[in-house]
Amino acid sequence: MKTWKVSVTIIIVSILLVTQYILAFFVYKLPGIEALQWVGWGIWVISMIFGFAPIFILRYRGGVAKGKSYVETTRLVDSSLYAIVRHPQYVAGMLFNLVLMLLAQHWVVILLGILSMALIYFDIQTADQEGIEKFGEAYQRYMERVPQVNFLLGIVRIIRQRGKTRS
Repeated sequence: MKTWKVSVTIIIVSILLVTQYILAFFVYKLPGIEALQWVGWGIWVISMIFGFAPIFILRYRGGVAKGKSYVETTRLVDSSLYAIVRHPQYVAGMLFNLVLMLLAQHWVVILLGILSMALIYFDIQTADQEGIEKFGEAYQRYMERVPQVNFLLGIVRIIRQRGKTRS
C-alpha cells in the first residue's frame, strides 16, 4: 500500500491557514473597507474552482486506477484547467489566503497569509521537481508552455493561441 508523502511545509501551511481562518472569523466584523471584502468573496469563488475542479479532472484524464486517490495519476494532464496553470490546487490555497486577508483586513491575518503563501510557493518548486521525475521530458515541455501559478498569464496564452489557430 502506497502512503501519501506529506511535506513539513504543507503541515505548517495548514496550521497557518487554520489559524488565519479562525482569526479572520473573529475580526471579520471589525471596520474595514467593504469593497475589499466584496473582492475577497469574488476571489473565494475562483479559489473554490481551482481547489475542487482538479479532483474531477485528474480522475477523468489522469489515468488514476480505480480506488486510488486522484493525485495518483499515471498520465500527464495538460488540458482544461491544467492548460491554464500547472498547480491549480496550490493556486487555490494562495487565493484562499488572499481571501482571508481581504475579508479580515487585520495585520495578524495578513502576516500569516503572506507567510503561508510564501511556503506554498516554496512547496510548488518541489512539486515541479516531482513532476519532472515522474513524467520526464514531457513535464519539462509542459513547464515551458504553462505557468506555474499565474493563471491570468495562462488565460492570456490560451486566448492568443486560439487567435493564431483561427487566423
